[in-house]
Amino acid sequence: MQAYSKAYLDEIVENQGKLFDYVANSYPDMNTEDFIQKYMKSKTRKFVDEAQAYVCTMNAQELWEYFQKTDQYQLTKGEALKGFMPDWIGEFYAYYQWKYNVSSAELVDKISLEYLEKAYHGLHDLELDLAVEKVGKIK
Repeated sequence: MQAYSKAYLDEIVENQGKLFDYVANSYPDMNTEDFIQKYMKSKTRKFVDEAQAYVCTMNAQELWEYFQKTDQYQLTKGEALKGFMPDWIGEFYAYYQWKYNVSSAELVDKISLEYLEKAYHGLHDLELDLAVEKVGKIK
């Protein structure tokens, strides 16, 4: 059983990848890892988990603004993730969350960012569903 309707899946996966990428590229002197951790455990992401259409259909920029306002989030100084990694992590988490019906807050603890960063080079060239299945068998 999936977390929410498949009708939202492609949009959520794409927009979450774009959101993570947007934050990493727009704020290169800020900590992308902190942002991802806080976002995945936020009210905003919980609304996505609950398939609230208003939030599920937002683009990356709208999600960023909504998250800052709703969760009172402010970026912390640090280093941004580079290259395609933030986009891939965003898409991976969104697809995994949907496929295995795990809350976003649980997922970021179950599959740590550190793990995904280390596994990125071996997984990112695979189709997303295959990468998620491989990690799903391990975790």
